[in-house]
Amino acid sequence: MRATAALALLAAAAVSMSGGGVAPPDGPTRPNVVVLMTDDQTVESMRVMPRVREVLADNGTTFTNSFVSESLCCPSRATFFTGQYAHNHGVLGNFPPNGGYGRLDKLEWLPVWLQRAGYRTMHVGKFLNGYGQEVGSPPTEVPPGWDDWNASVDPSTYRYYGYMLNENGTLRTYEDYSTDLYAGRAMDLIDAAAADSRPFFLSVAFLAPHDGAPPDLDDPQGLKTPSPAPRHRDAFAFAPLPLSVQASFDEADMSDKPAFLRRRPRIDPGRAEAITENYRQRLESLLAVDEAVDAIVEKLRSAGELDNTLIVFTSDNGFFHGEHRIQYGKVLPYEPSIRVPLILRGPSVPAGQDRRQLVTNADLAPTILEATGAVATKPEDGRSLFPLLKDPGLESGRDLLVEGPGGFDVVAFDALRTYRYLYVQYVNGSRELYDLDRDPNQLQSVHADPAYADVRAELARRLAALKNCVGRACGTRPAVRLRVRDCDARVRGRGIEKVDFSGERRSRDRSPPFQAVVLGRSLRARVRTLDGRVVTLDRRLSGCG
Repeated sequence: MRATAALALLAAAAVSMSGGGVAPPDGPTRPNVVVLMTDDQTVESMRVMPRVREVLADNGTTFTNSFVSESLCCPSRATFFTGQYAHNHGVLGNFPPNGGYGRLDKLEWLPVWLQRAGYRTMHVGKFLNGYGQEVGSPPTEVPPGWDDWNASVDPSTYRYYGYMLNENGTLRTYEDYSTDLYAGRAMDLIDAAAADSRPFFLSVAFLAPHDGAPPDLDDPQGLKTPSPAPRHRDAFAFAPLPLSVQASFDEADMSDKPAFLRRRPRIDPGRAEAITENYRQRLESLLAVDEAVDAIVEKLRSAGELDNTLIVFTSDNGFFHGEHRIQYGKVLPYEPSIRVPLILRGPSVPAGQDRRQLVTNADLAPTILEATGAVATKPEDGRSLFPLLKDPGLESGRDLLVEGPGGFDVVAFDALRTYRYLYVQYVNGSRELYDLDRDPNQLQSVHADPAYADVRAELARRLAALKNCVGRACGTRPAVRLRVRDCDARVRGRGIEKVDFSGERRSRDRSPPFQAVVLGRSLRARVRTLDGRVVTLDRRLSGCG
């Protein structure tokens, strides 16, 4: 589709959407699935995407504590397609020998599982790094599991104009603005799939707001930028860096950080202006994505598929804009890098709601599998999000692993993210520990503070177990239990910090002995442990109400 046609469709789609569908995942009609993924998008930048908020968030559910298990393009996307942490799927970086397209086992992964379940599978846009460029990976190769293949071929992926697509084994170069063409191609595929008797899975991967040619900022220091659509250039020409960035921008005191970070220079005024201009252009590049998402949702509606389609909007990782003196990039375990947008809309997804539970991109494949009835042939480290969609208070008690194999001027690490803490162990022996309740901007590591010695020891114990976990072991909950005898409820276990009881009760719940007298027929205990994990324990009772 040429740019003019794509733009006409985008303009025609700028209308309000109705609510999502009502068929449950296990209903007689299996839902379609559409995954819309941006590249390097921060949560803060969602503020410039009103159409996404209207057609997805207002009609779906936003996960406000969504993280990636490795903040780097190829490993993160491999996690999406497998439901596994990087130490299990084996894609540890963007390039061979430890990363890239060739590292992933593509004989058993999400599109293959969906095909076996009777789905028509389709992909548009960016794929795994090195696709079509690595030795043994010709640009005409179509990976197993895909019925309709429209992937950008590296290195042309990182061009907003003049990129090459592999269209089911045929190579073609386009000069249209990539976001617009990907949207048009996705809409064409939806039309074709709607005429098919099979349900469909559509993956759309935009380049924005990742940097790409042609760069719009002439920076002699080498700062790369995206290329906004011409219609959106200078839309944010005077936007300042947001407060969330300013809080840790050019961090003055880095003495609590590892040596390789302490060596980073302060950000001078000229560089600060370049970082700000890059931030503005990243926002501008997202405006075309905002239009594209709106157009794709409208196409689902006009094709009669919207009410029976699960839509997932997310990004592969976040991005730094000068926080902690990190002028550009991701990879590190700090919040701007690992926290990403996540919105779901569709069957069994409540409309206009938020969920605050900790979730990871390893949860996306299990969620799609539950929705579609497809079956994984490998252990999955993530968990379906449907139980959390059904019950906003449900807590599994798990913590999240964040992996960083090194490279990009970063020392390799393993990290643990709980509600309250981020704990990091680097391979060179350095440590970091942040109390996010008291220090949400991660300005002062307390790893050497004696007051946190017990917490640090518990987090180190948990990280040792998690960094080699497989499958269900990656979601092990705290060793706590709820016992009710003669309507007297007590929570017991290791490392309990606080308990909140809900339901009809008289309670003494926030401090030991964590006890409540039950007056009703149901009881929930929300237990927070020393290491910052949270788990809910439920009991149905008789004779207490």
